[in-house]
Amino acid sequence: MKKFFVLILLSAVYISVNAQGTFKDPRDGNVYKTVTIQGMVWMAENLRYKAPGGAYYFDNNPNTIQQYGMLYDWKTAMKACPDGWRLPTGDEFRALITNNEVKEAMKARPNESNAYSIQLAGMQDHEGNLTEIDESGYYWTSTEYDENNAEYFSYLTVFNAPVADISRKEDIGDMHGTEKTNKYSVRCVKIQK
Repeated sequence: MKKFFVLILLSAVYISVNAQGTFKDPRDGNVYKTVTIQGMVWMAENLRYKAPGGAYYFDNNPNTIQQYGMLYDWKTAMKACPDGWRLPTGDEFRALITNNEVKEAMKARPNESNAYSIQLAGMQDHEGNLTEIDESGYYWTSTEYDENNAEYFSYLTVFNAPVADISRKEDIGDMHGTEKTNKYSVRCVKIQK
């Protein structure tokens, strides 16, 4: 009987992290996998919406959109999520990457099926250099540092090991920077009512 209750408890934990669904964006018909983690619904794929102005294909190649999504400057990212969805805060990304089950899912190779499905779409820096496709994923947060800089979540593979991190204001001078003109991926979270 004790084993039965442990099995039920483990199943509930698994379902709370891996409860997957889908969402169809009415603006363009794109369908996204979603995942519920700690009561919050996340898109489990990079946003593919071609927002006016600040949305870009990696290497200006529209064939990359299905696999990697679009890259957005921060101002566009703040408006790119569909109605009922929004850009997550830095604290929400912190909660996501400190969740033990999500940590384990993120250890899977990016092309393997997992709850959060990291897509290594690379980035475009403020100078226009497109880099790191299939090596890293950078995701905007809604957390603003100042008029020129904002916070981002990064997921890198270093020597075949995953490294997930959130930028810090004191990192502004680092090689990646946090300039709002950089182009990063977007994951949306559902607005809770």
